Amino acid sequence: IELISDLIEKGYAYESQGSVYFDVRKDKTYGELSGRSLDDMLHGTRFEPEPGKSYPADFALWKLSKEGEPAWESPWSMGRPGWHIECSAMAYEHLGKVIDIHGGGLDLVFPHHENEISQSKAFTSEDKFARFWMHNGMLRLSGEKMSKSIGNIVRVHDVLSEHSSDAFRLWIYTSHYRSPLLYDQQGLEVAERAALRIRTAIAPRDSASDSPSLAPGEYESRFIAAMDDDMNVPQAMAVVFDLVREINRSADAGVDVVDAQDKLRELTTVLGLTLEEPASKNGDLDESVIQGLLDQRAESRANRDFAAADRVRDELQAMGVAITDSPDGTSWSRI
Repeated sequence: IELISDLIEKGYAYESQGSVYFDVRKDKTYGELSGRSLDDMLHGTRFEPEPGKSYPADFALWKLSKEGEPAWESPWSMGRPGWHIECSAMAYEHLGKVIDIHGGGLDLVFPHHENEISQSKAFTSEDKFARFWMHNGMLRLSGEKMSKSIGNIVRVHDVLSEHSSDAFRLWIYTSHYRSPLLYDQQGLEVAERAALRIRTAIAPRDSASDSPSLAPGEYESRFIAAMDDDMNVPQAMAVVFDLVREINRSADAGVDVVDAQDKLRELTTVLGLTLEEPASKNGDLDESVIQGLLDQRAESRANRDFAAADRVRDELQAMGVAITDSPDGTSWSRI
């Protein structure tokens, strides 16, 4: 009520038939966030017709309640606040005139966030409402946006009953947060193997006391640059896996990788990865099969066919077997 009264007093809003509307024509920057002009909005948007509006794009700050609807007393009617003004009031009360980061789905850019900006700036007289806007893409299932109303939803606890939390995060990180993401069981399986690759890279390795050390500074700089670029987590993860590959190559060559492993743990912690081993699902895997693949990999390495050796490593990882190379040979463990 305080915000709405102020907007009326300043001439940004008007009362009509018990409701109050914001006059979008009074905001010369309206449409700035979505990149749309008022003409574009009028031609491309079906505005809800309401008696008393002086302009089709005006939006409600206070709504006269119909019989049976929730209602509170106000200077204008027994009614309720509009959807948009509630958010501006909460932000002003708890976060101040200008907030640092405002998030939400891409479907909220217009009209919700556009309207929040207009009414908040008009009330505070600041030149902005939020310093940074971070709109996330929609999670989709079979080509449709997940929605409780449709019923096509996948619950987090259901995913975690089949996959580790690290795999779930790594799967989400395959897409930039502003891009849509399609729920994909196969993608989650790939992410599970990717999590295993990281855990394998941080396994203890033996090296001589006078061995050269792998310096991870370049990877940290690249990781920070990616995260500074609108939280480009897919690019940051590419850096992580570059470091994983370099740790494996260097360890195979007898290089000390302890500092690099510590840096790998640090970078993955930034992204919320636990690097904990999930519960085993491969307890009945025949050890002779494992040993046969290890022998095949050893032969490929001896022939310097490292691409074939890497394929065997990936196959073992997919089977739930982690392998660790050291100067004393190769050891393995079930995941």
